[in-house]
Amino acid sequence: MNKRKTFPYWNPYVVGVGIGLLIILSFLVTGRGLGAVGAFNGIIASLVHAIAPDYALSKGTYSAYLSGVEHPLKDWVVIEIAGVCIGGLLSGIISGRFRFEVIKGPGISNVSRLIFAFSGGLLMAFATKFTSGCTSGLALSGGSVLSPGAWLFMISVFIGGYSVAWIMKKAWN
Repeated sequence: MNKRKTFPYWNPYVVGVGIGLLIILSFLVTGRGLGAVGAFNGIIASLVHAIAPDYALSKGTYSAYLSGVEHPLKDWVVIEIAGVCIGGLLSGIISGRFRFEVIKGPGISNVSRLIFAFSGGLLMAFATKFTSGCTSGLALSGGSVLSPGAWLFMISVFIGGYSVAWIMKKAWN
């Protein structure tokens, strides 16, 4: 089998310092921190506006994203998320780690693994909408300005993650 050469992962401390500097730069340039949920809300508002413009403009949920910028898809956070996706793809390709596969333990099927992953993603999407923020916005931006809510959120994420990991370990193995 032809094995591709993979490059080592970056040092997490170097990456952490880089993310910290990026957040400082984000606050200086844009006046706000990093976050992803605004991009998805802008995309949804644009789609609803394309299908039913009167409805989108009459609802506060959508109209907040449709006013204040020339077009919601031109908002910098949408460009940020596009850059994250493209950058992640390029990083995986360049490092030799990009491949289509389902990573799972021997005690779980591909379908079950995909159902668990999709369910976890839906749960995070619900929590993001419920709290009006995303993990990156709360943890990185909120944590960097020492917001108590952000720190409580991240502690809860770690407690929940470790609890579910402990429960799911049997299914994984």
